[in-house]
Amino acid sequence: MARFSSVLLPFVLTAGALVAGDYDSLVGAIRKSWPHCESLAVVCDANGSKVALAALAGATGGMKLLVVDVKGPQDMGKAIGTLTGRKPDAVILLAGDHVVGDGSNAATFLIKRMADLKVPTGATTEAGAKQGAALAIGPGTGGKLMCNAKVSAVAGVTVPAGATSI
Repeated sequence: MARFSSVLLPFVLTAGALVAGDYDSLVGAIRKSWPHCESLAVVCDANGSKVALAALAGATGGMKLLVVDVKGPQDMGKAIGTLTGRKPDAVILLAGDHVVGDGSNAATFLIKRMADLKVPTGATTEAGAKQGAALAIGPGTGGKLMCNAKVSAVAGVTVPAGATSI
């Protein structure tokens, strides 16, 4: 078992390093586009998304990060209630989360509810932008800044300069 662990360790460290930069460009774009943004929230299965959460926390650089833990779509109502009460400046989608990841019905629900509350959503994939995230940049966009102008207008945020509109 010790041999297996030592062989696996470099892979885990490499995988963590690959994920670590996934959120740097997104948080940077949020800071530049929405300078009022001081607090971020993420709704996810916290246990299943530990690596992504650590990467996001590392990228926030002093911004407040609220993690709302959900185990399934049945928890989304409570999650929205928590976010309504705490009113973060933006919500981030974790692309690989099995509950609220890009493309899921739960993510669509979250994006729409947050936009109605004037809270924009950010994502790291083109699918996230197409789904309604106001801003997207990261590995899933090929590093290209994308925006959803319609949702940005509903959420009351400006469309980032140079962004490709979806």
